[in-house]
Amino acid sequence: MKEPGAGREDPRVPVVLVSGVAAEPMAAVTVGMQWDLPSAVVVRHEIHPEQESLVRTISDAGGLRERVEIGVAHACVDCSIREDIVPTLERLAATGRWGAIVAHLPVTAEATQVCRVLGRDPQAAPHARIAAVLVALDGETVREDLLGEDLLVERGLPVRMDDGRGVGETTSAMVEYADLVIAEGLGTEDRELIEVIARPDTRVVDTITAVAARDLLDLHHHEHSEDWVQVVRRGPLPAPSGEAAWVLDFSSDRPFHPDRLQERIATLGRGPRRSRGCFWLPSRPDQICQWDGAGGMVSIGPGEDWDGTGPLTRIVVIGMDDGRDELTAAFRSCLLTDDELAERGPYWEVCADGLEPWLGPVRDLMRGRP
Repeated sequence: MKEPGAGREDPRVPVVLVSGVAAEPMAAVTVGMQWDLPSAVVVRHEIHPEQESLVRTISDAGGLRERVEIGVAHACVDCSIREDIVPTLERLAATGRWGAIVAHLPVTAEATQVCRVLGRDPQAAPHARIAAVLVALDGETVREDLLGEDLLVERGLPVRMDDGRGVGETTSAMVEYADLVIAEGLGTEDRELIEVIARPDTRVVDTITAVAARDLLDLHHHEHSEDWVQVVRRGPLPAPSGEAAWVLDFSSDRPFHPDRLQERIATLGRGPRRSRGCFWLPSRPDQICQWDGAGGMVSIGPGEDWDGTGPLTRIVVIGMDDGRDELTAAFRSCLLTDDELAERGPYWEVCADGLEPWLGPVRDLMRGRP
């Protein structure tokens, strides 16, 4: 009998990426796949920031094949992916010895980073392809993991002390990019929350055994995943299927007023919610401004220039509290008013707008304009 995935036209070895913010659920999913895919090899990476080291463990059905501790300067996830994780995937795939690779990423490492490395440079691992992106979560802590205000360092997770990421921001980003979310002991309302944050076609299951092994080898489509996590989204969003989680799709062709945005940003970003999207400012009409928030934290940053369809303010917020109407009013109050548009128009020539620490100097943007 052929192993799942045998006979596929694509000769590259399928890679299943496992990510999460807790070690136990990730390990359970990885072990489960090792049993279901007997021809697979498992490579596990663990980061030890205090020792500035990366531990790589490789095993298959025959037992432990390799365990190596590597010194990594600054012991950061990005360095680990660039210097060891992707090269190891290619090394294992190139041997032709195994029918699949299960890659247990470091706790808190996002699979997005690996997928984009291979998406930008297929020659980084020409013998491997990403087959599925899995996120393993603890069903009992899902709501706090997605919408809570903890920082990664406050959870004692294996990250550097200068890693300022929030647990909610990190977990939400993982779920948004996932092809499959596994969370044992998940309640009905928390399942609805995951389903609203994730892509509409992402499956949410209690255990890895709920999914046929052969299906794990052809779940991921890079462009499809990237479309869902784009900063600028212009198409319609699916309506929530349940009543536990609400979605605020705030959209306007008007820009935010720089001063009012700064005055209200604490209100806009607070609370147990996930928010992401884009906005524009009259002081920076050519610049995409990115919005990314979760668990009472919000980050704004500079993006690329707008495409030919013109600028857009669109921020999607997901929550389970009672503050939706207040939040809608706060966002609306940041937009330029009719009087402001009539007086100054939507494009302002200014030397500064107060958002330089996050979006860069206005003068640099003006230099590139005709």
